[in-house]
Amino acid sequence: MRKAQLLANHSALIATYAINDAMNQLILAHLDPRAWRAAPHGKKGSGRSIAAIFVHLHNNRLSWLRNSAPHLKCPAPLDPDRATMKQAAAAHKKSAAQCLRMLQDALSGDEDRKVKKFSRGSWSQVWPATPTMFAYMFSHEAHHRGQILMLAHQLGYRLPVKAWAGVWWWEKLWKQAGIERPSV
Repeated sequence: MRKAQLLANHSALIATYAINDAMNQLILAHLDPRAWRAAPHGKKGSGRSIAAIFVHLHNNRLSWLRNSAPHLKCPAPLDPDRATMKQAAAAHKKSAAQCLRMLQDALSGDEDRKVKKFSRGSWSQVWPATPTMFAYMFSHEAHHRGQILMLAHQLGYRLPVKAWAGVWWWEKLWKQAGIERPSV
């Protein structure tokens, strides 16, 4: 594949990751506050609350940043027992912006880029900073977004259509973020 095509493909990945947090923000904006700390059904301690899932997402981003892009400033971690919806929304914006910077550098094709590896933490192998890094980061968050939407529904706090369907309206999210839709 030619370098120009690779860079165009990488630009599409960057545009997609740029709306990743918009999806999380959409859910946070429409989530019933009573669902935030509601315990999942089933055996006590057998699952995370929605608050704990959002905290997990943010704190995982910090791990990726510390291990893969230590030159970027890491936002403060969230406390799973104390974080509010407002704090989570603000923290997510900050960690998303830094993860986007990390991906932009990693996928730039620049020989002098600073992000050359992707480490998810000491428990896993280090990967080269390639589109696989994007795939892991995006799919990790998409998995947990699905958990959040399902858990809210199971707890009786189903989100309005504009929130749960909104995570699939990428064209609208790109437009709201001021990002040009990747070309075909």
